[in-house]
Amino acid sequence: MRTFVLVVVALVLAFPANAQEPRQNAFYAPEVKDPALKKIEDENAEADKSAGAVTDGIRKKQEEAAKAKKEARRHLRAELPEADRPSDISQFSPVFHFPPQAQYLTGTCWSYCGTSFLESEVKRVTGSQVKLSEMYPVYWEYVEKARRFVRERGDSNFGEGSEVNAVLRMAKLYGAVPLQAYPGRKDGKRDAASGEVLHDHSRMAPEMTSYLQWVKQQGMWDEEAVVAGVRAILDRHLGAPPTEFEYEGKKYTPRTFFQKVVKVGPDDYVQFMSTLSEPFFKTALFDVPDNWWKDDTYHNVPLDVFYDVIVKSVAAGYSIGIGGDVSEPGKDFAHSAAFVPSFDIPSDHIDQSAREYRITNGSTGDDHGVHLVGMADVGGHKWFLIKDSGRSARWAKPEGYYFFRDDFVKLKMLTIMVHKDAVPELVERFEEPGAPRQDESGR
Repeated sequence: MRTFVLVVVALVLAFPANAQEPRQNAFYAPEVKDPALKKIEDENAEADKSAGAVTDGIRKKQEEAAKAKKEARRHLRAELPEADRPSDISQFSPVFHFPPQAQYLTGTCWSYCGTSFLESEVKRVTGSQVKLSEMYPVYWEYVEKARRFVRERGDSNFGEGSEVNAVLRMAKLYGAVPLQAYPGRKDGKRDAASGEVLHDHSRMAPEMTSYLQWVKQQGMWDEEAVVAGVRAILDRHLGAPPTEFEYEGKKYTPRTFFQKVVKVGPDDYVQFMSTLSEPFFKTALFDVPDNWWKDDTYHNVPLDVFYDVIVKSVAAGYSIGIGGDVSEPGKDFAHSAAFVPSFDIPSDHIDQSAREYRITNGSTGDDHGVHLVGMADVGGHKWFLIKDSGRSARWAKPEGYYFFRDDFVKLKMLTIMVHKDAVPELVERFEEPGAPRQDESGR
């Protein structure tokens, strides 16, 4: 017992009640690198750098070779003697149309040609000259594309392209506005020389496409929410379209402007095509990606009738919205002429089968829309004056135009749009009372 007491006393004396352990201060120190491991790591990094330099050198040479090949690339072309082709607009007697507008970096030729067509019709029907906004129908076309994309759960084309008749379809749904009310580029940037708005959709279009792909991946099929997202992108790039504006001292909404100033009936126009894939003298689907709303009201006719519609309509003072293939050796940029060279097929050999063969093998595709505004006889052929929004139409004189020869139109043009009064007897052949018609919006 005594021994235990002595031990306790000793412990109490050794550790007083108020005693504390020594403090250990925290601090940062450099990372310790093992010399042997660091040497190995450094040697590996040097080896990677050396190997990377070799790879970079190879890649650079490959890129330079590809660039040189692209720059040196040549395209098969053909040209006609001066006497065999038009050289100036004065050789034509064109219908009224505003000067050509360039579409710049956009894929919206359909809106430029469709809008130009509508402007010519306004002049023909009302006598007024009204310059319309090309980007107003583009804005609403994207909105409708987004709606269909949602309703088809992503199985619907969402690109920059469309068809000539889309302008009238959007006008029926959303009205129209003058160019001054909606230039269609939010920052208003213009070309210094021409004063035209420098439209550039190279960022806007992929942004909307990426957004919709995300929508599809997430399965987020809330139509109004998706449309709001697309409109937010459009508003940021193009600007929000006006709901009200002033024109020649009066206030209008887009709908009242279309009704009271434009005064063109959107249902008074017909589309024609010519293909063996559908019965003749029946309406059918024009089956191309840009017909994203699956319009099946195209009037299918034999090639001779198709061409006759063009000639008779222009001779009677109507203009025509026309679309087809323009990537051909016979498109002579230097002289603004387009024809079918004899090494392709002689003109007198062009028939329905030759046309269909090229549609089937893909050498004729639906890649551009233009506005046909005049006709003339030159060098033993009929030539058509084409107002074109594409940049290549500005590489030669007359700027903004092409001359299409009759054989080029017969072989390479796929669709035409014209007022039904230009060919009333032909339109009557298609009328079938009670036949169902698709909603104009494609819904």
